[in-house]
Parts: sequence; structure tokens; C-alpha cells
Amino acid sequence: MSNNTEDFDATFLALKKVLKPYERRLVVQSDDDKNYFLVTRHIMKSKQPLWFAGVRKGKAYVSYHFVPIYCCPELAKGMSPELKKRMQGKGCFNFKSVDAKLFKELGQLTKSGLQKFSDPEFLRKMTTR
Repeated sequence: MSNNTEDFDATFLALKKVLKPYERRLVVQSDDDKNYFLVTRHIMKSKQPLWFAGVRKGKAYVSYHFVPIYCCPELAKGMSPELKKRMQGKGCFNFKSVDAKLFKELGQLTKSGLQKFSDPEFLRKMTTR
């Protein structure tokens, strides 16, 4: 087993740990050795649940997909430059190894995102899109 594979496995598990506390409030859509996704209980106009966040182990990095920051860019205010460097696109953070400091920051960001995604007014707007 290569170090890269071991790093990715550890990174995947550490990022998954960031989301695990939210399983009771959200719905686990996928949980295997490469994908772990959580969706909300709110159904969109498309008849699909509002997606919340997930971790995906790819070939080049492990990605933390975080929809609240895409829908609510104000969540990025105050984000550290180090975490911002890991951002690809509007709602994805890429990692090749465990970074406890940045994962802790992602944990706080995730908590803020769930607060936003739990706001009835916000959800009313989202579910009518």
C-alpha cells in the first residue's frame, strides 16, 4: 500500500468525522469507502432532497463538498487564507493529507452551514427554486 493511498484513507476518514455528528439531523445518502454524503430532509422543487455536504475520495485528492458555502457565500467571510487555498470552485475543498487545523475550521464552517440550512426562511427560498 502506498503512502498516497494511506494518506487519502486517513484524510477521507478525518473529513468524514467532521460530518458524522450531523447524521441525526440529516440523511446519509451514501456511505462507503470512497463516498460519504449527507442531504437535508427538505425536498426541493426538483423533488430531490437539498444536498448538504459530502466527502469523496478521488485519484488526485480527497474532496469535501460543502453546498452551504455555495448557496450562502457570506459563510466564507473570515475563512482563513490557508483554507481558501484549498477551495476549488464555489463549494469544494481538496486535500491530500490530514490537516487538523483546517479540518477544525471546516467543522466550524459546517456547523454554521447547518444553522443556515435549518433556517425556515432560507429553506422556503431554497425549496421553491
